[in-house]
Amino acid sequence: MKKLIIATRGSKLALWQSEHIKERLESAHNGLEVELKIMKTKGDIILDTSLAKIGGKGLFTKELEDAMLRGEAHIAVHSLKDVPAEFVDGLVLAVITKREDVRDALLSEKYDGIESLPQKAVVGTTSLRRRMQILALRPDLIIKNLRGNVNTRIRKLKEGEYDAIILATAGINRLGLNREVKFATPIPTTQMIPAMGQAALGIESIDDPKILELISMLQDEDAMIETSVERDFVEVLEGGCQVPIGVNAKLKGDQLEVRCIVGMPNGDELLKEKITGSKSDYKSLGKELADIMVENGAIKLLKRAEELALKEIL
Repeated sequence: MKKLIIATRGSKLALWQSEHIKERLESAHNGLEVELKIMKTKGDIILDTSLAKIGGKGLFTKELEDAMLRGEAHIAVHSLKDVPAEFVDGLVLAVITKREDVRDALLSEKYDGIESLPQKAVVGTTSLRRRMQILALRPDLIIKNLRGNVNTRIRKLKEGEYDAIILATAGINRLGLNREVKFATPIPTTQMIPAMGQAALGIESIDDPKILELISMLQDEDAMIETSVERDFVEVLEGGCQVPIGVNAKLKGDQLEVRCIVGMPNGDELLKEKITGSKSDYKSLGKELADIMVENGAIKLLKRAEELALKEIL
């Protein structure tokens, strides 16, 4: 094969991710040309409405998937946390790359962490997961929705519309955003459990053996194991990236530690759990943890959380 086409969004982070994969593939395969096909998704076009309100699942992937199904592209590079659990016929989640820093981060021009924020400080995030956890730590804070590309979000912070905003540390590191603001402080996972798949790239591909073989060298086994556990957990709870669910699996030698949280977006009711198991049992650990959460009332709690979010927050 001489030419591979990557379908990608046009945001700075999406382009960084696709360019990164392009470079790795061209370095690994002598004579291979990789081309980027830049597209807009529904999530890129609708910027004045919460993602959860317009349907969180597939907002950043559907148009890219359609291009692959039409034969206009071979693969798409996604932030794994944006990738739905189920795939249409003809497409597969082929590769999960090595993870960056999984933590969320607080960005501010004045304050170096959550504890430093003054009473009733305005914090920007549209993530119900982040809203839930920061309000559980600091119920006095005012959470304000934050949409737009990274540059727009940073500009709004600098203009004083927010005292702080929350972004993924992985994106900050990839784009060098720590140089754009005075403080970019990672939030410990003990305070804020990340989203499913956070900090890993998921490469979706047409189900073609030649393409799958070509990109297989990008696979990272540890990231695949950790994120498989997280995706299995979320799939049982039937939750996408726009519901208040945090889950993080961490390999420690031959052991896997998995921590999770679900709750109300206002942070006043939470369910947390943690399990450990053998690395060799990774295919069952996510479901095992999810079953415990279901027994503890997670499904009903998430239903109430969704109703509250759509009625009062979004």
